[in-house]
Amino acid sequence: MTKITPQPGIMEIALYQGGAAHVEGVSDVVKLSSNENPFGPSPTTAEALRRAGHDLHRYPGTDHASLRNALAEVYGLEADNIICGVGSDEVLQFIAQSFAGPGDEVIYTEHGFSMYPLLAHACGATPVKVEETDRVVDVDKILAACTDKTRIVFIANPANPTGTMIPMAACKCLAEGLPEGVILVLDGAYAEFVDGYDGGAGMVESRDNVIMTRTFSKIYGLGGLRVGWGYAPKEIIDVLNRVRQPFNLNNLQLQMAEAALRDRAYTDKCRAENARMRAWLAEALEGHGVPSDPSSTNFLLARFADEKEANAADAYLKSQGLIVRKVAGYGLPHCLRITIGDEPSCRRVAHAIGQFKGGAA
Repeated sequence: MTKITPQPGIMEIALYQGGAAHVEGVSDVVKLSSNENPFGPSPTTAEALRRAGHDLHRYPGTDHASLRNALAEVYGLEADNIICGVGSDEVLQFIAQSFAGPGDEVIYTEHGFSMYPLLAHACGATPVKVEETDRVVDVDKILAACTDKTRIVFIANPANPTGTMIPMAACKCLAEGLPEGVILVLDGAYAEFVDGYDGGAGMVESRDNVIMTRTFSKIYGLGGLRVGWGYAPKEIIDVLNRVRQPFNLNNLQLQMAEAALRDRAYTDKCRAENARMRAWLAEALEGHGVPSDPSSTNFLLARFADEKEANAADAYLKSQGLIVRKVAGYGLPHCLRITIGDEPSCRRVAHAIGQFKGGAA
């Protein structure tokens, strides 16, 4: 009997472990492990859900025209240069599937989003990890790591799980310095949390080697719906659409995402409240001897003395009904990633860490 074997690279992929949502034996649990919007989606999405519910027997459109046009209108983009996916993860998958394969290399950074090496393995390419400098993407190190096998460079800006960000000038230097034929992917999952930041859209329009991805899972509060999108030169979008399944998004996803997108006042309110509580929590944790880098996202990367203290802090927080994210798998065993919740949640976290540090002392 012939042995059935998967394609090269597939078995190198570790099964994804999502953030916990429950603590056994503990009630009144607050989940701060998945960078979700604590206020949920815009109230206007409820009406969109009601309307879409009447058409569940109908197939959705295959071109996502209404959502693409809304994205173009709100962000000042070209609708024909937009592709929609099941979260931005699917758009990233399209990119890897379309432009990398066996014998190719895909660059990601030391503390970069865990999906990047998995996407490389899934298409048979070799993931190449590049060191960061003090938890910040280092453009010079990326360029030095490029070879004639490099096909894609993935960076998140702002980054997950560090929360750090490099300026647009550095992104432009990276795009300009890449060898011919190499694509730079700017993952902008957290771009909406940065005032005045276009996520790299301008670079897409001025160059032929840049792709920007975005999501509705973070500031728009639609993580459970799974909608994302990408912006790229038309020639690249044409390639990506050839591997996209025609009905990859349903009517619920499309209509609720558009409703959330158009409620700009609600998005602005969420951004402002996140910035307020992020600054407050960072200062409070610093006061307890737990520093974090300046964050441009909806989370903080809290740094402890060592892995032992981070694990102990995580256990204590769980005992208090507070779930945060351990990030040893990102090469940060001494850190905990803490989502910015609403004000009561942030105050609970600060109080609990203060109690932990006081007891540890």
